[in-house]
Order: sequence, then C-alpha cells, then structure tokens
Amino acid sequence: MPLSEHEQRMLEQMERALYAEDPKFASALEGSGLRTYTRRRVYQAVAGFLVGIALLMAGMVAKQVWLSVVGFLVMLGCAVLAVTGWRKAPKPGEQPANGAPQARGQGRQRRSMMDRIEERWQRRRDEQGQ
Repeated sequence: MPLSEHEQRMLEQMERALYAEDPKFASALEGSGLRTYTRRRVYQAVAGFLVGIALLMAGMVAKQVWLSVVGFLVMLGCAVLAVTGWRKAPKPGEQPANGAPQARGQGRQRRSMMDRIEERWQRRRDEQGQ
C-alpha cells in the first residue's frame, strides 16, 4: 500500500532532518542495503547467464532446438537483469536520485516522465476523491 501524500512529506522532512544532523550516518544507512541488494541481483543474473549457456550447449549436443532457444532466452533475460541492476547501483558515497534531499543552490532534481505522469495521476485521484 503506497504512502499518502502527507506521509510522504513527513518522511521527506524526517530524512532532511537526519541529513542535517548527521550526514555521514545518513549516507551510511541509505546506501548499504541497496548496494547489497543490487550486487546480489547482479550475481544471480550472472549465475543465470551461465545456466543459459549450459542449456544452449546441451540443446546443441542433444540436437534439441527448443532447448537451445530456451537457453538463449535465459541468457538474454539474465543479461538484461544484470545490466539494469548494475546501472541502478549507487556508487559508494553517492546519493540515490530519489531519496536524498539536495543542497540549496543545486537546482531542482530532474524527474523522469513517468514520475511526473504518476504524480499528475495521483493529484487527479486526490481531487476526485474530495
């Protein structure tokens, strides 16, 4: 269940307060879980890619085209998973784009088109519900 707009604002205020009080502690808390998750995801994708290679080779040896096709699809899916997981992983000391407040003077954070569309949709739903 997603957070309400009020809850999101409160959470952002709490995050800003934590960054203001102890930025080193806040950055240590935020990055470790996400980095571990993405690293694990990339390792799983590499293992899946190796399984895909094994299926591809087994299909070639057994002359079963369908098995080779399945192996190729597994390889392709795992490669996409690894690349997307690698791109999302924040570098040590870097703040993720969606959770950390920016310092004054750096300008507004650029948001993706989907984020803006989602925000507009949520605003419309809130207006209709009242």
